[in-house]
Amino acid sequence: MSLELDFYQMMVQPMRDELTQIGFHELRTSDAVDVALQAKVGTALVVVNSVCGCAGGIARPAVAAALKHVNKPERLLTVFAGQDKVATARAREYFVSMPPSSPSIFLFKDGALVDQLHRSDIEGAYVEDVATRLKSMFDQYCV
Repeated sequence: MSLELDFYQMMVQPMRDELTQIGFHELRTSDAVDVALQAKVGTALVVVNSVCGCAGGIARPAVAAALKHVNKPERLLTVFAGQDKVATARAREYFVSMPPSSPSIFLFKDGALVDQLHRSDIEGAYVEDVATRLKSMFDQYCV
């Protein structure tokens, strides 16, 4: 690995850690994505993470706040756009009819995509508003 690549990965690691430290499992290969998203039982929240400001300033804090809610998904999964490119591309194949977007958040129930927040729903929003929207999703599908 080059020194430049090592430095970049070191800079990105805290962005990964914000999700893994609250229980998210990183999907870093296409096989890991398939295993996780082909499960047909229960609920799964998938966060497409990124280095952009709205991921760090809105999406990740909103997800963390929403997960303190009584209803929440059983499985927490994440891919990192721009970092784990193959895994992210594979995950996007499961986001039916959605253009690529990061950050973005997808909720699956029993293997079916049931709700999502696109970058346009996150960018420029308040953390509290995005968290409230996520909690509403959880109340509808994660009971």
